[in-house]
Amino acid sequence: MEKNFFGFDLRACARERVIITAHRGVFGGNIPCNTLTSYEIALRQGADMIEIDVDRTRDGHLVIFHPGKEAQHLRLTGKTIKEMTLAEIQADVRYVNYDRDFTEYSLCTLEEVFDRFRGRCFINVDKFWENPREITDMIRAFGMEGQIVVKTEPSKGMFDLIEEYAPEIQYLPIIRDPSCHSELLSRRINYVGAEVLFEREDSPLCQPAYIDEMHRDGKLVWVNAIVYWYKAVLAAHHSDDTAMRGDPERGWGWLVDRGFDIIQTDWTRELDLYLGETGRRFRK
Repeated sequence: MEKNFFGFDLRACARERVIITAHRGVFGGNIPCNTLTSYEIALRQGADMIEIDVDRTRDGHLVIFHPGKEAQHLRLTGKTIKEMTLAEIQADVRYVNYDRDFTEYSLCTLEEVFDRFRGRCFINVDKFWENPREITDMIRAFGMEGQIVVKTEPSKGMFDLIEEYAPEIQYLPIIRDPSCHSELLSRRINYVGAEVLFEREDSPLCQPAYIDEMHRDGKLVWVNAIVYWYKAVLAAHHSDDTAMRGDPERGWGWLVDRGFDIIQTDWTRELDLYLGETGRRFRK
């Protein structure tokens, strides 16, 4: 059954169901992250949103790549994507697989992602702050303002950047404390919620009182089940790792029961199945 994204209104969608965000798509085996194929798999496996990383080539093209991961993902040393032209990348650069052997996949462009997924899902454009004007111009050119979600750190400079370049784009600050809430309410920004990071269960950011207050203000709360480094605790160990090791109630169930609206995961199908089997996927 085709999903209803309510005209790509994130808040309306969240009233219907828990929003699953696929971190860099779904990847594994010989299929790398941040590729068109990984994003297609994510949608087949139940994702409502795909998270993409954006970098920029020397000659000004926006490409899908996590800056700083050249050595890990491409076996590319001594040169960054920012120092190469798009033609050089497409001719010579390939992703590697789990065994660090080269695959057939090169980097795709932001334009290719927008062309493929326009009207099909929400898209979180990560690293937006590095090229805000260029990315926003492309969002508008494709008419995807309602489909895109952007996030930044909660600083005055970043709020100024969003207000200047992307005031209509759905925006979430990435926060470790809620102090920026009142300022954002006064800004010309499409402030739809916050991504919260917390190391302990006693953090105010994961208390029902905070989440309920955000909901009363019409805001959503995004939480990360992903683990990108085991010492970087993003959600008090209520994580994909905890769920996949055999305790999905503590890993994912706790997050949903707390009232979080958006869960970013590296295990899209398993999270979707778990939420469906436990009756938590759709709001009652």
